Amino acid sequence: MSSPTPPSNGPCPCGKTDRRDRPFAYALCCGRYVEDFDGTPAPDAESLMRSRYSAFVFQRADYLLATWHASTRPATIEFEPDVKWLGLDVRSRSVLDAEHAEVEFVARQRSAAGVATRLHERSRFVREGDEDSSRWFYLDGERR
Repeated sequence: MSSPTPPSNGPCPCGKTDRRDRPFAYALCCGRYVEDFDGTPAPDAESLMRSRYSAFVFQRADYLLATWHASTRPATIEFEPDVKWLGLDVRSRSVLDAEHAEVEFVARQRSAAGVATRLHERSRFVREGDEDSSRWFYLDGERR
């Protein structure tokens, strides 16, 4: 199966909405980070977590690996074939200090066989680099 194609003007898979509860377009939400990682890093841990969810939806292993902290990064990422991602719910976000944050979320998916599963995780993030060129990275997560 080929990777899903990101929408040009469609809603972002992460589900983020504006003040009027309208979904943000992918290009204005996670797309600006996923499609231009070298030029536009996610500004905070929640934005990085949301963009990583979108990267899973579009099977963007390059982005997932690039935003995974080197100390915990796997060599490769394998995607389960024919998985349909159904939604993301951010439960909480905590800034622990200038370089550490946590985001708790639930991501839902359905396998090709129709089996629905939920990933409930409290993810840890770390920011590295100086103020002018710092980046957030996914460090690890604790399943709930």
